[in-house]
Amino acid sequence: MKIKGAIFDLDGTLLDSMWVWEKVDADFLGRRGFDVPDDYQKAIAPMGFKETALYTIERFRLRESAEDIIQEWNEMAMRTYHEEVCIKPGTKDVLEYFKRRGVRIGVATASYSSLFEGCLRRNGVYDYFTAFTETSEVARGKGFPDIYLRAAEKLGCAPSECVVFEDLHQGILAAKNAGFYTVGVYDAKLSYSWRDMERDADLAIRSFEDLRLPNDCPHSLDEYNDLM
Repeated sequence: MKIKGAIFDLDGTLLDSMWVWEKVDADFLGRRGFDVPDDYQKAIAPMGFKETALYTIERFRLRESAEDIIQEWNEMAMRTYHEEVCIKPGTKDVLEYFKRRGVRIGVATASYSSLFEGCLRRNGVYDYFTAFTETSEVARGKGFPDIYLRAAEKLGCAPSECVVFEDLHQGILAAKNAGFYTVGVYDAKLSYSWRDMERDADLAIRSFEDLRLPNDCPHSLDEYNDLM
């Protein structure tokens, strides 16, 4: 099957941004008298913003609405995304590689356009993307295939015609089970799941710079195994 689409997660995959959310979590909970529990980041990793807000409200017995919490998180992260967050090494080369070969490029993210659009524009990569899909558009988070299926639909591709790049192990499993070719991308903040990623993804890379991109785009998804 010829490759027609490439779908990328943003935080931790294309963007070196997971540190921002660690700080947001620490500051947000600290304002309310809590430390960040050891298992909190792992628990919320596959969730979208609203699901995370509802989980946080229940876990810490907060008397706030999910909408107000999401707005506070966005306000806390906005300046850092717009001024400091950078793309990971090799990102632009990979996006350029796909674009030159006519592969449609999409995003599947738990973030919001108000955060990532300015960041992608500042880093000079926004115009590479054909479509953006957020978890707020689908019923379930990244432990399920909904967002990847929606992203493929926007690109006009079947799952079997798409490759998904993702740093989240639950996302890799969901995409793979839905028929996508999967590339697990290492991020230090999710290092606890790296061995599982290496086992379960069709291909696992520590950096986009590790990909040996040939002159011609692979004609089938199986040929991605030859890029390492």
